[in-house]
Amino acid sequence: MISTADFRKGLIIEWQGQPNEILWFQNHKMAAEEAVMRVKIRNLHTGSIIERTFKNGERFKDILATKRKTQFLYAEGDAFHFMDMGNYEQIAYPREKLGDSAHYLSDNMEVEALYLDDRFLSISLPASVELKVTSTVPGIKGDSVSNMMKPATLESGVDIRVPLFVKEGDTIRVDTRTGEYLARL
Repeated sequence: MISTADFRKGLIIEWQGQPNEILWFQNHKMAAEEAVMRVKIRNLHTGSIIERTFKNGERFKDILATKRKTQFLYAEGDAFHFMDMGNYEQIAYPREKLGDSAHYLSDNMEVEALYLDDRFLSISLPASVELKVTSTVPGIKGDSVSNMMKPATLESGVDIRVPLFVKEGDTIRVDTRTGEYLARL
């Protein structure tokens, strides 16, 4: 059993009989009230994300999940296909359960898969990925303000904001947690 004091990002707990992963948490103390833990959790069976408040000291069952190297193969319709690198088993996973992670997957990308009792639950992306810019408006010559951003569409179909100097065909690094531009390669 673990308490709210043990919360950390990525921890998997059992809440309401379901495995949930902690995505974000914050200890919150208001004047003349008991401190609470504000948490954003993702249900690993349904993929739904909710924000919830727990009383400090509330206890939960810790779930030991295994992580395995998995390779993203391809997307077909609403299913994403992965291959377990240990036993070469192929797994089809629905798009709605992946959530925003689906925007940052590219063919043959290695990710960590989360398994509970040998059942595929979800994937964990690397902190950043490299994607090619497929379309963006050209920057204006002489416009050198450093914090100006413009919209760009990446090869995975996701739209993000990039600096003015980024052109179509450039490969950029994107933070998978926030969806923000990090660097041009």
